Amino acid sequence: MVNSDNSNMKGLYRVGGVSAIVLSMSYIIITVLYVLGGALPDGGEEWLKHLAKHTLEWRAILGFSVLTDFLFIFVAWSLYIALKKINKNAMLTGIGFLGLFVVLDLAVTWPNYASLINLSGKYVAAINDTERMTFVAAADYAFGVLSSRLFAVYAILVPALGILIIGLVMLKATFSKVTAYLGMVTGILGIISVVGPLFIAALGMTVIITSILTTVWVLLVGFKLIRLSQLSTISES
Repeated sequence: MVNSDNSNMKGLYRVGGVSAIVLSMSYIIITVLYVLGGALPDGGEEWLKHLAKHTLEWRAILGFSVLTDFLFIFVAWSLYIALKKINKNAMLTGIGFLGLFVVLDLAVTWPNYASLINLSGKYVAAINDTERMTFVAAADYAFGVLSSRLFAVYAILVPALGILIIGLVMLKATFSKVTAYLGMVTGILGIISVVGPLFIAALGMTVIITSILTTVWVLLVGFKLIRLSQLSTISES
């Protein structure tokens, strides 16, 4: 039974590690696609015009982004199993924030982007202004959701809180001090990028740094989970 449990944990860590590495690589691909697609303009109709010219890039961004959300589930669960002995309640809270982010991202963010992509095709194919305005009205709603302060809260602040809490737990474990500190810095910067602009507009730029550090943190987590899966004997941390 012990060997069976040990094998199951190795398998879980391996799945979590591979998921984290694929997730981080997907983030890099998404970033490249964002650059190729260009910055999104302001306004629902302008988004439709932009997306119509970059449909391929945005369909790829949509696909990779949905994939990363599902991969986050395996990463979060593996981290919970690896670190729950250190502080079970903190880990439940940390992965709870990550889980909330995944649910909201899949339920709100990407359905709205998918809607905008589909509407962009209909917009350019419209035969008169009346039809175009109908599609613009629908696009304005999706644009409003994706450009709202609430969107920033659940897309940036919520996962940042999860990463910060998990980083604090890692600091008390033998998981990886570098990964722990990186998680804490990532979480703090994520919070600043959402809350900071309420006081100093320039602090909104920290979201770029947060995005980069999140990618690196997830990659380091993946390497650590892979190493855990290769240990001859695993005891829960």
